[in-house]
Amino acid sequence: MIDLLQHLDAVHRQVSRTGDEVTVLLKRSYPADVEDVWDALTDPDRMRRWFMPITGELKVGGSFQLQGNAGGEILECEPPTRFKVTFGGPESTVEVRLAVGADADTTELELEHLLPADFAGGGAAALYVGPGWDGGLLGLDLYIAGELTEDPTVMATSPEVLVFGERSVRKWITVLKASGTASDEEISAAIDVSLAQFAPGVPSSEND
Repeated sequence: MIDLLQHLDAVHRQVSRTGDEVTVLLKRSYPADVEDVWDALTDPDRMRRWFMPITGELKVGGSFQLQGNAGGEILECEPPTRFKVTFGGPESTVEVRLAVGADADTTELELEHLLPADFAGGGAAALYVGPGWDGGLLGLDLYIAGELTEDPTVMATSPEVLVFGERSVRKWITVLKASGTASDEEISAAIDVSLAQFAPGVPSSEND
């Protein structure tokens, strides 16, 4: 059985704020070369195997739509190391950067999501998007490792992944509190919404 929770410790998380903008940053290593990870991130047929189906004109200036999720415009693309898109709205942008890891056959991935600070009360915006990106990075790793054997949209509602989501929310709460980018009231208001979205019905692990 795959221990999904160990994947939570494979991700570096960071929340920062500059003026009216909040940055949510995730970093993770993958056991594949940059070209392969890039292809998994940008080829529609491969994306549906670990993330979700995508449609649109997938080139700079074009737009995309994730099935049942957000869409946006493709702003910049520098194969095989970087792309930047709007995500769910013109003021929300996601940039993905790839670099060769310590070994030539590994890849360091950085995902940076910029959001308006008023989106969810300062840095508390991280609780609305961070756990979702944790799930995406998990799916990518399982796919690259050949361990993702079912439809990822079905797997996303499995008991194991819902527990993963609850623990992910807790990880982001810790990072968010340490960042000083949101008040206790803003964090509290976002926690219940985040848990309802990413871990519905899962008992709290707060006191584990």
